[in-house]
Amino acid sequence: MSIVLQNVSYTYRNDGNSVTQALSDINLEIHKGEFLAIVGHTGSGKSTLIQLLNGLERATQGKVFFQGKDIYSKDFSIKELRSKVGMVFQYPENQLFEATVIKDVEFGPRNMGQDTLQMELNSFQALKDVGIGEELLDASVLALSGGQKRRVAIAGVLAMQPEFLVLDEPMAGLDPVGRREIFALLQKLHKERGITIVFVSHSMEDAAEYADRVVVMNQGKIVLDGPPRKIFCYEKELERIGLGVPQATRLVHRLAEQGAQIEKDCLTVEESAAAILNWLQG
Repeated sequence: MSIVLQNVSYTYRNDGNSVTQALSDINLEIHKGEFLAIVGHTGSGKSTLIQLLNGLERATQGKVFFQGKDIYSKDFSIKELRSKVGMVFQYPENQLFEATVIKDVEFGPRNMGQDTLQMELNSFQALKDVGIGEELLDASVLALSGGQKRRVAIAGVLAMQPEFLVLDEPMAGLDPVGRREIFALLQKLHKERGITIVFVSHSMEDAAEYADRVVVMNQGKIVLDGPPRKIFCYEKELERIGLGVPQATRLVHRLAEQGAQIEKDCLTVEESAAAILNWLQG
């Protein structure tokens, strides 16, 4: 099972009818079971790309396939696609609008046509998965903390039973503790429920620590695609497009350039610290 973008381009009209090319000839396959990071600076096309994955936007050129079926064909159900490919936007707590937590989480599955019993079971399970207890089911969404609101928003998508969960800058506005908690949640969903995770980020540290595949975008094109250890070998190329590599990786690279016999493909602070220690003890 996969989502496939084939020769996809996307243009939109600005004020004054000028045209901007947001995506150009994108070829991408997202496989079931991946934990994929899409990175790039502002305006690189990341957010536009993910909105094509569940039909929120339609490609100007090219095709998008889900489970081998063209999502633009007349007999394809976009509604079903959106139940399988769940989307969590930046600052997802702004999506909350119902009076209580449980009503907000039930909104999506109800609109997707789930029967009442299935909707209730899926909603309770989704809230449990994100760490929201029964004592908050009837609480006003306005009374929740920022972190709780974000969890409830994610639960609302999970209640629709998606196979792919796509998140646009899921850590935006969170403090370090909140960031770790949300990524721990995503790792749990990926491992225990087998949900494919696709997240957009500016943070190369997040991509290095959590993703098993990184897609790098620049000016509407995919310029690098592969495992993090491979991607972060291209430090100079990444710097040219305004990204760079994680700070811990950069430190190891600088030491190696100065002649240190050190392992260079470190991704995290822990790996870099171990590599430096091994070199010093060497």
